[in-house]
Amino acid sequence: MHTSAENSVGGTIVTPPRKRRKFPGTTLTWLAVTPFAAWAATRVAGLERGSLATQLMTATPYAAAGSVVPLMIAALTRKRAAAAVALLTTTALGFAVLPRALGTADATAGRPFRVLTINMLFGRADPETIIGLVRRFDPDVLSTQELTPPGVEALDAAGLSALMPHRVLQDEWSASGSGLYSKHPLKPIYHLIPPVGHNMPAAMVSLPGGKPIEFVDVHPFPPLGPQVTNWVEALDDLPAASSDTVRILAGDFNATLDHTPMRRLLSRGYKDAADQVGAGLIPTWPANKRVPPIITIDHVLVDQRVGVKQVSVHTVPDTDHRAVFAELSVP
Repeated sequence: MHTSAENSVGGTIVTPPRKRRKFPGTTLTWLAVTPFAAWAATRVAGLERGSLATQLMTATPYAAAGSVVPLMIAALTRKRAAAAVALLTTTALGFAVLPRALGTADATAGRPFRVLTINMLFGRADPETIIGLVRRFDPDVLSTQELTPPGVEALDAAGLSALMPHRVLQDEWSASGSGLYSKHPLKPIYHLIPPVGHNMPAAMVSLPGGKPIEFVDVHPFPPLGPQVTNWVEALDDLPAASSDTVRILAGDFNATLDHTPMRRLLSRGYKDAADQVGAGLIPTWPANKRVPPIITIDHVLVDQRVGVKQVSVHTVPDTDHRAVFAELSVP
């Protein structure tokens, strides 16, 4: 409103209206909120399709943290509808991600069982470091991916044959090689997994004084380009948990807990060991690069009867994956 006043010599004094400070408009607010809302909807409903969307989904923990920004923008601009959507988005992503950092494990009585898994990057991973981890943690089973014939020789030369003399190996001169090593006798299991992706050997681990444990060395193709179809098929073909035997899956899944095929696998009777003890957000790839590890694609999955005491992640020189160690308690 314009205001005026008469002065003593005639004329009118005009006072211009005070301009109110304007916040960014509705369009800008929705531009900030919408991408995160779409991300949350895709994550919750499992809608990612194709290679690009699948790869983007690995960044969900970062999207969850970033979703706070549009929530603040919507609150500051007092856009109620946008603020409601932003709050729902942050809540949904938070419920998806935060439990991995908090842990939900309960104490479970049983026999101790230790697992170590490592992707060796075409057999190049430093064997002395791997043997050091074996000596330090005394695993019952070592699960290796990208195991080549030279990698087998290097591990044995470093002393693995004396520490873990039992083995089921499917080593190759490529990324497809894999192998299981154990302190206990191993009996190979054939035809458990259809031949999709890299070699994924399986074996029964004979523990002294108890029932054997079924163990699968997991390594599907990465979801890059057309390989995403094989990646989905490989994860879907992994066996469900069984009431007849304790089954453990360990290796490089090329998947995070935000991927729909991985969540389908978990729904078939498994739990992620790291997730159980609040270590589910520790990244395992890429290691030994200029950038630090950013995503978690190496896992130890156990059935619901198995307790998880601790999980730790360790850097091994000359490979782009970090090793994962899990201390378990099996019935």
